[in-house]
Amino acid sequence: MLVTKLDVTRLDEAEAAAQAAVDRFGRIDVLVNNAGNFFAGYFEEITPAQMRQQIETNLFGPMNVTRAVLPIMRRQRAGHIITLSSSAGIIGQEFCVVYAASKFGVAGWMKSLRYDVEPYNIHTTVVEPGFFRTELLVDASTTWPEPTIADYAERTTATVAAWKSMNGQQPGDPAKLARVLLTITDQKKPLLRFVAGADAIEAVKAKAQELLVQSEASRELGGNLAHDDANA
Repeated sequence: MLVTKLDVTRLDEAEAAAQAAVDRFGRIDVLVNNAGNFFAGYFEEITPAQMRQQIETNLFGPMNVTRAVLPIMRRQRAGHIITLSSSAGIIGQEFCVVYAASKFGVAGWMKSLRYDVEPYNIHTTVVEPGFFRTELLVDASTTWPEPTIADYAERTTATVAAWKSMNGQQPGDPAKLARVLLTITDQKKPLLRFVAGADAIEAVKAKAQELLVQSEASRELGGNLAHDDANA
């Protein structure tokens, strides 16, 4: 076992932690990026500083740790990077505008990172869970907004109360998810995207159907936008 200090927003600490792991175990086979926090609220009531802090932790944090670990995995010509995104990073949700932005970023980064690292036998999996009974909604992990704009005040108060009432009632079991992630790491061809939880699966399925409808609805206006010489 190895316990080491790591603030994911600091690349130097990520590099030190990766080196400590190599010194202790000789290699790194699996990286799980799981650090995150939640700035709840409507966009206008979230400050620019809070927006940056959200992205710094949820997106640049996993990037820092991955940047520290990738050279080790490339030397090994083996490895698996698993990063926790969220179903909010596919569907978007009310009151989650900043959190969803960070998780959309995570999903796009991981899905593109795949092509960078595949030639070195390094696998990637982005995990997109629904609601799990973690500590994300406790005050230590969530920053609740203060109503500052009258137009949002009633909705903010009601939504904060609703979200707080969910804490400890989420359907997903984190221990079961952890066991499934271990199973994924043993797969010869791991899933590139793992949608975790029945609620997330249904939400992602609905989003996929919505995207198909929207793409077809765009065809009349969007399907003939090439330069004329491209059709010659």
